[in-house]
Amino acid sequence: MNNHEQLLHRFYSAFQRKDHQEMASCYHPDVTFGDPAFPHLEGWRASAMWMMLCERGKDLELEFRDISADDTTGKAFWEARYTFSKTGLKVHNKINAAFKFKDGLIIEHRDSFDVKKWMGMALGFKGKILGLFPFGPKMVQKTAMGGLEQFLQKRNLGPGDFPNGRD
Repeated sequence: MNNHEQLLHRFYSAFQRKDHQEMASCYHPDVTFGDPAFPHLEGWRASAMWMMLCERGKDLELEFRDISADDTTGKAFWEARYTFSKTGLKVHNKINAAFKFKDGLIIEHRDSFDVKKWMGMALGFKGKILGLFPFGPKMVQKTAMGGLEQFLQKRNLGPGDFPNGRD
């Protein structure tokens, strides 16, 4: 296993333990993250998202596999099972992750999953209906980003609260 594969194992093992600080230590200070819910987060805000998800994911169960990496890029597959807090519905999300590396750390992290399927699991019938319309996924993004901002404000968090933090 090369260094970047070890780094990805470290990242997902920390996620299994809900250790957001260890996850953040795998990220380069200039990291960018994106997925269907959080389309673009930079630097410490990406780490803040993982902090929020770890703290809110009381029953989160995570499995990962198919990790591979070379000197510049990597990939992994992971599955998350949890209860969506706003509805109490069970979610089983299957995610493909792609990475780029710089200075031995993750500089870019992109997760992809079927957002319409996720909406149906997390939001039930309402989510299935919203998923039929182009604005449905945009509503998920707006809600997710708003939730992250509220989390940061409520906890009074900023760059100094994260290992990779700087503005």
